Amino acid sequence: MNIQIKNLHCFVTLVEMGNYTRAAEKLHLTQPTLTKMIQRLEENLGQPLLIRNNQKVIATEAGRALICTSQQIVGQWHRLREDLNSLNGLQTGQLRLGVCPMMGEMIIELVAQFRKQYPGVELSIQELGGFGAEQALLNDSLDLTFTALPTTHTQEFDSLELKGYPLMACLPKEHPLTEKDNICWQDLAPFPFIQYNDDFSLTKLIHRLSRAANVELNVAAQSGQWDFIAAMVEAKMGVAILPEPICQKVNSDTLIYKALNPQLTWDLALIWRKNLPLTPAASTFINLSRELSVS
Repeated sequence: MNIQIKNLHCFVTLVEMGNYTRAAEKLHLTQPTLTKMIQRLEENLGQPLLIRNNQKVIATEAGRALICTSQQIVGQWHRLREDLNSLNGLQTGQLRLGVCPMMGEMIIELVAQFRKQYPGVELSIQELGGFGAEQALLNDSLDLTFTALPTTHTQEFDSLELKGYPLMACLPKEHPLTEKDNICWQDLAPFPFIQYNDDFSLTKLIHRLSRAANVELNVAAQSGQWDFIAAMVEAKMGVAILPEPICQKVNSDTLIYKALNPQLTWDLALIWRKNLPLTPAASTFINLSRELSVS
């Protein structure tokens, strides 16, 4: 049996993306090349690994058994390769970094500074919601990820807290709540609520705190894009909660922002696995994050 690590990496990526086209783009391969690599892997193992249809690929029972071991092998190979690259003084290597779509502007200076200081290190950036980012860390598909605290798997991760931003109620003009100085959970209960997708850390925080206040929010729509959430509020489809930096980016004269009571913050952090050794690139990125967060 001759199975290459590259084929396992392609298999892991395909299962994670769930789609041949997107997986091929991420791997910088043509779709026919990726298809042949998966077929070769199935031939070597002697059984089908994927169920294919026009929409997505789904792992068979054999595929599900292979995926966990493949993730571990690919992750271990990645760390071994990075350890060898570090002998060159971090002139080469790869950093697998997760970023929440809403955080781009808040962390771009840090990412750009790392790129400037270590131009030979390839930055492989994945956009993921908080829950998806945690799963990618647990699956050893990422070295580090930005997320919002608290995490779901707290015991599994170490973290570096970066900065906290106030959360604001986002309301359309002439909404009844605009007359209030600040907004509590009970105020939001009667109105349709525009929410982030379920895999966002902020969604879990909002659900947990609202239910602790004995309030069940009336979720009318969900999105992973802050500008679309703001547009839905602007169209009077409901109200929302947005981090203050996002509020400042929304260019609209028809939206009103109100402080929450009690005040809530969107706490950004960098997290990584406790029980896995950091690659030199990941360790350097964490140190740079500490330096910039203090300065």
